[in-house]
Order: sequence, then C-alpha cells, then structure tokens
Amino acid sequence: MTVLFWGYLTIAALSLGLVLAFIGSLYVRRLESRPTLPISEEIGSAKSVIRKVRKREPMSTDELTYARQVVADRGNVRALCIAGALFMLGCFFVFGSLYHLHGATPSERTFLGAIPMFNSMALSIQILRHVLLKRRLREAA
Repeated sequence: MTVLFWGYLTIAALSLGLVLAFIGSLYVRRLESRPTLPISEEIGSAKSVIRKVRKREPMSTDELTYARQVVADRGNVRALCIAGALFMLGCFFVFGSLYHLHGATPSERTFLGAIPMFNSMALSIQILRHVLLKRRLREAA
C-alpha cells in the first residue's frame, strides 16, 4: 500500500511540475518578446527603481513607468509557476526516493529534495513582496 502511495505521489508531482514549468516558460517567452524601455538597458536599473518605490522617493515619469512594468512582471501570478515548478521538482525527488526505498528507512539522500523546496519558498516570498509594492505605486502616481 505505501509503495503505491509514494509512486502515485511521484507521478502527480512530476505531472504538476511539468505543467507549471510549461506555464512558466510561456510567461518567460512573453517577457522576452516584449519591447524594452530605454531605462531598462542600464545595469542595475530595476534594483534602483524598486529601491525608490520601497523608500517612497520621488521618480521621473520614465522611472515610474519602468517601476510599474517591473512590479507587474515580478508580481504576476504566472511568475509563481516558476517557483511552483521548482517546488514540484523537490517533491518529485523526495517522493521518488521514498518510492525507490520500498519501505526501508530513508537516508539523507532522500531529503536532498528539500533544498529546491526551500529555495522555491524563498522565491515565492520575494514574488509576494513585489505584489505589495503595487499599492505604493498607486500612491506614487
């Protein structure tokens, strides 16, 4: 019974991970095909604009337009698909290792899949922090 359970979870994690990776790749392809703003060609421009939004510093109209674009891109729901695909990759590794053990005691190798899970949670938190910046951008306008 438990072997079938881990097998089904492994298949579910793989299929969900592939779906999320596909949606994430479509999102990245859409971002790559979009025309760029002149301010975006500068190195570190996104970081400086986001810092100005967080500290509520005054911005030019070009910076405000670019800040809206960056916050919209980073706070998009489809950006969470990238973090979700990374999380499902870790789940696939953990569940696959537990399925492979056939009920034996799990070792450290089994839980190496927790590393991409933690990384995906950190990425999700960063994405959700950018969602909160939308309110500040409305106030800046």
